Amino acid sequence: MSTPDLPAEPSPGADLTEFPVTAPPLPGPVTVDQRWSDLTFLHWPVRSETVADLYPPGTRPDVFADGMTYVGLVPFVMTSTKVGSALPLPYFGSFLETNVRLYSIDDAGRHGVLFRSLETARLAVVPVVRLGLGVPYTWARMRLIRHGDHITYDSMRRWPRRGLRSLLTIAVREAVEPTPLEVWLTARWGAHTRKAGRTWWVPNEHGPWPLRAASVAEFSDELIGAGAVRPAGDRLRALYSPGVRTRFGRPCIVR
Repeated sequence: MSTPDLPAEPSPGADLTEFPVTAPPLPGPVTVDQRWSDLTFLHWPVRSETVADLYPPGTRPDVFADGMTYVGLVPFVMTSTKVGSALPLPYFGSFLETNVRLYSIDDAGRHGVLFRSLETARLAVVPVVRLGLGVPYTWARMRLIRHGDHITYDSMRRWPRRGLRSLLTIAVREAVEPTPLEVWLTARWGAHTRKAGRTWWVPNEHGPWPLRAASVAEFSDELIGAGAVRPAGDRLRALYSPGVRTRFGRPCIVR
């Protein structure tokens, strides 16, 4: 997957009456508090039947009103991480990250994300999160370069499957209001994961994303294909956000 492809038009309206567009309260104490900054959303439609076997028991692809599910490539900067809401982690809590994510729903009706990979520049995070939450963190050499209104995210995988690369340069544009599809993609209040033979729900909460349009100036990616995901249409418009503060709650068993 390469070159700045032509983005699809934003999806027409859909009824989000039953969709949780704001985060429900965390069911229990805050386990992690952090900030996600300089974040870009890239999304493509995916046919749900082509990815259904990637989902853990008790979950399935979440499908929008257009009959499609989606894959997202999301690079950003993680900062200000705290254990609970009090104990800062200045070294382990600040690093670059790029994730490839699908969209999931479970039998309790919780709309979440399912990570196919999460690149991180902080090696020490990889075994801790892989073992502790079953989330597929990987180790990569990563850079963020800012030049005027242009931002470049450059990632090269070190482990596992050394050499996988993702390169994205955007130009940040005007503030925009999200379409119903963009709300559906960005208002996600948890992740589904698999650990110790069980499927888990990891809840989180944050405020609404402040969103700006983003023009893709350069793009080349091997991470989506490596995650066994094949887009079924053109990319949606790219979106940039300066960021939000987010908090995670205690994981619970789905099945």
